This record gives sequence, structure tokens and C-alpha cells, in this order.
Amino acid sequence: MQTLTEISSESNFRDPVAAKMSLAYACKFTVHHEKCAHLSAPLRELEMLKLQFPSCLLPPQEGDRFFGRILLPCVGLGPEAGGLGYWFDFSGLEKYLATNPGATAEWEPIRRYWSSNASQAKTRQAYSAEVARLLPSDAWTSDSGVAFPLYRQAGIVPDFSTLLRLGLDGLEASLASREGDFAHACVGAIALLRRSIDEAAKISPPEIACLLAPIRHHPPATFAEAIQLFWLWVLHSGVWNYGRLDVALGPFLQADLAQGRLSEDEALDLLCSLWRLMHAYSNQYNNRVIIGGLGRPDEAAADRFALLAVEATRRVRLNQPQLTLRFHSAQNPALWEAALTAIGEGCTFPMLYNDEVNVPAVFKAFGISESEAVDYVPYGCGEYVIAGRGIGSPNGVINLLKALEVALHGGIDPKTNQLVIPGLRPLGQISSFEDLWQNYTTVVDAHVAVLAKQQAIENRVSGEECPFLFASMLIADCLERNRPLLSGGARYAGGTLETYGNTNTADSLLAIKELVFDRAEITLHDLVEALDRNFEGALPLRDRCRAVVKYGNDEALADEMARRVHDHICQTTRRQAAVVGLDYYLVVIINNWANTILGLTTGASADGRLDGQPMANGNNPSPGSDIQGPTAFLNSLTRLDPSIHAGAVQNMKFSREWFGPMRGKFDALLRAYFAGGGTQAMITVVSRDDLEAAMREPEKWGHLMVRVGGFSIRFVDLPHEAQLEVLSRTLH
Repeated sequence: MQTLTEISSESNFRDPVAAKMSLAYACKFTVHHEKCAHLSAPLRELEMLKLQFPSCLLPPQEGDRFFGRILLPCVGLGPEAGGLGYWFDFSGLEKYLATNPGATAEWEPIRRYWSSNASQAKTRQAYSAEVARLLPSDAWTSDSGVAFPLYRQAGIVPDFSTLLRLGLDGLEASLASREGDFAHACVGAIALLRRSIDEAAKISPPEIACLLAPIRHHPPATFAEAIQLFWLWVLHSGVWNYGRLDVALGPFLQADLAQGRLSEDEALDLLCSLWRLMHAYSNQYNNRVIIGGLGRPDEAAADRFALLAVEATRRVRLNQPQLTLRFHSAQNPALWEAALTAIGEGCTFPMLYNDEVNVPAVFKAFGISESEAVDYVPYGCGEYVIAGRGIGSPNGVINLLKALEVALHGGIDPKTNQLVIPGLRPLGQISSFEDLWQNYTTVVDAHVAVLAKQQAIENRVSGEECPFLFASMLIADCLERNRPLLSGGARYAGGTLETYGNTNTADSLLAIKELVFDRAEITLHDLVEALDRNFEGALPLRDRCRAVVKYGNDEALADEMARRVHDHICQTTRRQAAVVGLDYYLVVIINNWANTILGLTTGASADGRLDGQPMANGNNPSPGSDIQGPTAFLNSLTRLDPSIHAGAVQNMKFSREWFGPMRGKFDALLRAYFAGGGTQAMITVVSRDDLEAAMREPEKWGHLMVRVGGFSIRFVDLPHEAQLEVLSRTLH
């Protein structure tokens, strides 16, 4: 999975000249980092930011309406844009040295320094022996494993409304009475942003320079100035999600239109330019813009922006930003209609979130007030966080289907033949389904416990290493408490756990229960032996496994097992927050083609899936197993309690026919789903013929967008295995 660091590597290490420039910068950054070791974390971060900015900002390109392009260097700092805290681009360097081995010696001191001083390295250094044993260092290259850590501080959605209301002078004034290194470093960060504005003005055309001069001190007075200040803050903060921009930017748009400073077409052109900058600030898993929903203080102004945002998405046809519509029954119906029109045209945006289910669910899951729950926002691949009030980074991954595989083998991972969890019943002593369930939950519980500890360790190390000054200034209570985000400043410092294989696990457990324990058609020993052979010589058994009713068909047996698996992982995870000292720790059932990657190291399963095949996407049915039509499929989705987790992906693939004469039926289908408790929908409108044609002739299909999980991408940019997984999903 490509990160921005790897994308940047194409420039940092694209040729010997670029590599020499990167080496010079890396040497300077490394020396200064070591030199500043005696400083407090806030003052050290400020010093390092002064090296990073404005040097990594790029001049505007032709057609840009704002200043705001960036190339991250090979070493830097931020919450997630290049990695966790202080990061170094080891991947890019390794690729470069593979073809330029003569440069190894000059890079070696830098590589050695960051191997122990990068924030990710310091996080692993803080692991206990048990955490280190159960959490391999890399989820995406490991040979096998049940659980993996992730290194970032995602889920920071700043309060941009406060920034635009106060401006830089006003924000600085709010720090005037504060003492200590954090407050002083924040003032220094604001001064650094002004320096970036000055340098940006020197290399920008006049029409952009005229936006930069006013925002150096004063609050923005126009829609364009507000966008410019917002975007510069984004780039300096290193955040990748933007929250409720209709709330932050809507009043500026409304005022400009009312006073004749802008026409609708001119405003649309500005927003399309911002969309292109977000796309250039490339991270296909993030770049979320939220519109609509409960709790907006000026709905008329917000709706004006929201409708313009949908139209900008229709015009630019990019996979970023990830436009997301929150809706409720009393909302302006024009937003719903505009959203369906865009989706029907193949945009894959906006994603749809049902506030009448989600707001009460967030209130319960997060344990916060109802007035705060209305400010939930999806970010990244579909996780929820409370905008402007905290952080809930997903820093762990668990593969539930691998946990079942280990449970069936008495605690041993059959891929590596290593003992993972001691003390489980061996296969010959599993005499009931509840025995197997106990084995399975023991494996899951052990891994969730260490993942929660890892989350707490990563939060603590991040707080010690990096205050994340720009992000902290716009998160509730940090300035009031005069403390950084992860050092007691944020109102809510939590975490989330990504789960994969949920549906396959439930379907597999039901198949085992039915075939082995309820009907006694086969012994558990013989079934596991067939799984270990990848059903070789046992195809009739595989057919019987596949014939057992599956989740996604509105069938009570299958949906109840899915609910049992869902409730267990969600409640087990939720309980760990109090154990490790987090404000919350919640499951997120998302997807970023990790279902395909983790499937590669997961053996054949009792639902009939073969060794190495992808697992189901999010909490959706397994591909092709929902055979009772869209109503049954949607009904099954509503069976899983949304009030015990922090977001789940509901991917849906519909044919174009629904958006012609059948548009009214499609509207009714969706409305019934949401009225029945549906939380959200991520819709791809495509035909199987189009997908197959794109695989045959990718050069002709660069325009075709698909939803992979919590994100969209050009279909031709997906790896072949992920293309096959998208192709295999049920088309309604």
C-alpha cells in the first residue's frame, strides 16, 4: 500500500542529482535533530519545523488558484503525512540503494541514526516482551500473523472554524497569557507560518499573492482567503482529514455570493482548484471532506457550500478528496438528490452517512455528550472521531479469520508452525462448538490486549516525541490546558483497532457448527485436514461448506452468528480502554484492500474460501454469497450493532440500470435501508463488462473509479489481486 512517503520517494531518489539533494537535506536535518536533543519536545519540534518549512513547499502550477503544493523530504516530522512523529523514508532509500550501491556508505550514518531515533523505532523499543512477540513489525510484508501494529497518529481533525474566525493574530493573542515551552513553541509555529506566507508570495502569481498578504495577520475576509489560510495550515500541520468544511467555509461563500464578490461559477472554480490540491496532497485513504448532517450552526450557508462541493466532485472526477455526506430526514432534500445524481454518474462520491443512526451510536460508543456526538466525522477509511476535540488513531490490525485458524490448530499458526497462544484445547479435545468458541475468543482476547497496550505506548511515545504544534492549537482544551495533544491536552485521546475477516469468520464458524456439531456430517479433524490441504481432494466437502447459509441473505442463523462475532470483538476491544488508560478504544470495521493482503497469509476457511484468497470487504458479505437480492443484503447489514464501534464500511455495487428509469426504486431502496437502521453506504455504479474491459485494456479506462473499501481509486491503479476482489463482489 503506497504511502505519501513512497510517492515522495519518486522525487527524493528519482536520480543521482535528486538523491544528492536529499542527502544534503537529510544530513542537515539529522545533525540538527541531534543538536536539539537537549531541548524540550515543543521547542525541538519548532526547530525542526523551521528546517522543513517553507523549504518543502512547491510553487503553484499553471491553473492553481491557491498556493499549496508540497513535496515531503526524505526525513521529517508530522502526525501521519510521512509516518509517525519523526520519520525517515527507509523504503525510498532501500529502493535507491538497490540500484546505486555505491551510495551506501554516505547514507549509512543517517540510516543508522534514524533506525534508533525515529519515533516508530522508539515505540517498538518501549514494547514489553509479550507485546513484541505477538506484534510483528510490518503487517504488509510479514509471512503470517494474527495482529500487527500501525505507526501513525491519524484521526486528527482540527477545528478549522476557530482558525478562520480568529486568524493568525487572534490565535496568537489567545496564547499571550500562557507560559512555558508549549505556548512559546506555538507562538513560534505561527511565526513560521507567516514566514511561509512571505516566501509563498515571492514565488506566486499576483492573483495568489493578493490572497496571501491579508491572511498574514488578519482573519480571512473572503471565501478565497479562507480557503488559502485553511490549506496552508493543513500542509504545516501534516493532517490529512478536514472535517466539516461546509461549517468552516460555508459562511464565507454565502457572504461573497450575497455581496456580489463571487458568482456561482467563480466559486465553483475556486473549489475545483482546492479539490485538485487535495488530490496532489496524495493519500487515497484519507483526504476526507464532510458536508451535511445534524448540528450545523448555519444550515443555509453550509448547504450552499455542500451543493457546490458535490458539483465540484462531479466536475473534477478525482479519487480525492473523499467527499462524505452526512444526512438526516429534515435536511435540505436537494443535497440527497445531488448526491444520488453524482453517484449514478460513477463518481463514487459522496459517501452517505445516516445521522439518525450514527449520532446516537457515537454518543453511546464514545461515552460523550449528545451535543458533542453531532460533531462525529468519518476520516481515513471510515473511522469516526470527534472533530476538533481529540484523536482516535487506528494503530492496530487484527485478522479474525487467522485467529480462528490458530484456534483450530490448538494455538499454532499452521503457516509458520509457531506456537502463538499456549494453553488452548488441541483439536482432538474440541468436543463442542462452545469449546471451539472458547479457543477462538482466547486467541482474539490475547491479541486485542496487546494491541491496546501498543496503542497506549504509541500515544505516550508520540506525546513525548512530538507535540504536533499546529494540530494541537486547533484541538479542544490543548490551549486551555496549555498542554500538547497527546500529553494531556486533548479532550479525548483514544484509539481504534482495525478488524478484518469478520464476515468470513462468522460464516466459517456457522459452517463448522452446522456440519460438525449440529448435523454430524463430518468430524472436525477431517474438516481441518481438508482446510490444511486447501480442499485438495475434498471438493464435495467444499461445496457443502459453501452451501451453508451465509451472512448477507437476511437469514437468521447466519446473521446471528455474524452478530455474535461482531459483539465479541467490539466489546472485548471497548473494555481495554480502561485497562490501558485511553479515553476510548473501539473497533473500526473498514477496508483498504487489507482484506486482500491479509488473505494472502490466511489458509483455506470453512466458509469455502481457498488459501490465499481475499476476505470479505469490511462487514459486507463475502463476494458472491449474498444471493437473495439487495433488500436481503441491506437487511443483514442492519443486524450489527453500530453503537459499540467507531465506524464500519458498507460497500455496495449497483448496475447503471438503477439510475435510469429505476431511479425512484433505488431511492426507495436506500431510504428503506437507512430507515431500518443502516448506518452508511459507499456505492460504486459500474458494470462487470466495464471492469473486465479495464483489466484487458487499462490504457482506455483511466476514468473508471471504484470503491475498494473506505476509499476510492482508479480501477486500473489497483494491483491485480485487488482488481479481482472488486470484480468478485456481488453486482445488484
